[in-house]
Amino acid sequence: MKVYELQSKAGIDALKLVERPEPRPESGQVLVRVKATSLNYRDLIVAEGSYGSGQKYPLIPMSDGAGEVVAVGEGVTRVKVGDRVAGIFFQAWIDGQLNREKMKSDLGGGIDGMLAEYVVLHQDGLVILPEYLSYEEGATLPCAAVTAWHALVTKGNIGAGETILLLGTGGVSIFALQFAKIHGARVIITSSSDEKLARTRELGADETINYKINPDWEKKVYELSDRTGADHVVEVGGAGTLPKSLQAVRIAGRVSLIGVLSGRGAQVDPLPIIFKSLTVQGIYVGSRKMFEAMNQTISQQQIKPVIDRVFPFSEAQAAYRYLQSGSHFGKVVIQVSG
Repeated sequence: MKVYELQSKAGIDALKLVERPEPRPESGQVLVRVKATSLNYRDLIVAEGSYGSGQKYPLIPMSDGAGEVVAVGEGVTRVKVGDRVAGIFFQAWIDGQLNREKMKSDLGGGIDGMLAEYVVLHQDGLVILPEYLSYEEGATLPCAAVTAWHALVTKGNIGAGETILLLGTGGVSIFALQFAKIHGARVIITSSSDEKLARTRELGADETINYKINPDWEKKVYELSDRTGADHVVEVGGAGTLPKSLQAVRIAGRVSLIGVLSGRGAQVDPLPIIFKSLTVQGIYVGSRKMFEAMNQTISQQQIKPVIDRVFPFSEAQAAYRYLQSGSHFGKVVIQVSG
């Protein structure tokens, strides 16, 4: 079979298409013919070799993928041949709290991922795709969608009438916009592109802020929220934007810290957290239980993932570079097989 490997931490150039023997499922395992995968910012960090000290090479990258079950090992009962499935991000995080052992099971990081024609996964590390979604749409769910769901629903307990602040228009933020609207929340979203902001309004965004035109966007959020602040901020920027998010959120509000798009390593003043009695929660994707609960809701609501562009399998490097450019709106997908 054809498979992509990261052969060193040399960045996107280290991503090479190679041949490997087609794997066979053992007891409890499932062979999946991968139909599509989707990229996350995390995949760029993995390619650079800065995701963690334990990264080994060669590595099959990418956590997010969907496909068809083509064979099952002895004792498999959760899925059957012909089922349409997606892998879960942490293969060992079924329910409960995240711990060190579960963290070692992250696809495309701690273990080989989904950028291959065939993969073998344990039956417990799979979910059935909603019937109305294509494989390309299903491939967008495991990381970005589950992360947004975890932040807003599982831990955020989002309610009607709340004001949610979203940063940017990448995968997590667009899923968070969709989830916020079906729960009756009011959404403020930022971007440097008026064109992208116009698209968010089509998806239901109530207020938009161009942060290039309004560099002090936290003050604009304050004005747009009756001089109170947002109830909940989905913070994907990291060190570069977190201080502003702490100012933009209301007293006793919540900040879900998800990403590091604007960088890492800067010092953050803890006083706003203390003085405003804030809840700042780190969100690292989510469990299979969260994924399944999310799938039930998106099926009921018929939510369609927003895909910016689909690349062929032969152009995986180009897909990485497109994500790296920041030109995308929503998700970037690689079609592995027809």
